[in-house]
Amino acid sequence: MALEAEAPMLAAAAPPTTSRSVTETVNGSHCFEIKGYSLAKGMGIGKHIASDNFTIGGYQWAIYFYPDGKNPEDNSTYVSVFISLASDGADVRALFELTLLDQSGKGKHKVHSHFDRSLASGPYTLKYRGSMWGYKRFFRRSHLETSDYLKDDCLKINCTVGVVVSSIDRPILNSIRVPESNIGTHFGMLLENMEGSDITFDVWGEKFHAHKLVLAARSSVFRSELFDGVGENKQEIVVDDLEPAVFKALLYFIYTDNLPEDEKSVTSCSGLRNNVSTFQEILEG
Repeated sequence: MALEAEAPMLAAAAPPTTSRSVTETVNGSHCFEIKGYSLAKGMGIGKHIASDNFTIGGYQWAIYFYPDGKNPEDNSTYVSVFISLASDGADVRALFELTLLDQSGKGKHKVHSHFDRSLASGPYTLKYRGSMWGYKRFFRRSHLETSDYLKDDCLKINCTVGVVVSSIDRPILNSIRVPESNIGTHFGMLLENMEGSDITFDVWGEKFHAHKLVLAARSSVFRSELFDGVGENKQEIVVDDLEPAVFKALLYFIYTDNLPEDEKSVTSCSGLRNNVSTFQEILEG
């Protein structure tokens, strides 16, 4: 059997990695009940009643209700409703919805929603504590006082906030610690013990036992020799172009990716000097 030089094997490419940016909203809502509306009315333009602070998306918020309106130009014609950032923030981006609840049970709530316009205008940005989003002309006061939104001198305002957050979605890494590879040691023991060997090489009268699948996986020369249709039935192959020490070193490298410890004695033999290009290219592979 003649062993021909093989082209160096290319190093395996690192597997591709992936990541994904996920932008979504952290949503929450708060219902603000205002009892004694008739007493609050007349407190003055620009004066407000504030809800208790509530937390959504890691920030505190509050609802501001202006019974006589926020804008002096409207002359108390409208009530105003706003949502205010009640904690320190740096460019907090959010979507909002303010709803005046219908207390008649008909479900005809008055809704002002930024969620519906988000695709066109994007989230609203609040840059500091006290920044607000809402409506100066939320509802005409004369209509409010004769509507189903006012019951027993009580109003109910619901506010929904969707704080925009972004994160990087990474694959979950395997939490099991993977030990360092020792496959070469195991295959070396397989060669040394000859367990399960199914092919024998006669090299100048010296016998070497090996495994067809290991040889075929590591060398196209052996794969062709052993699995070409005829070679599958071979149990012994005669090698007459390599010295036993060189062939032993070759087998050792195929199984372990290393030269044997006595490599100096191997490299001094005439057989390796005569086949240095073949052996060198296998080592580089």
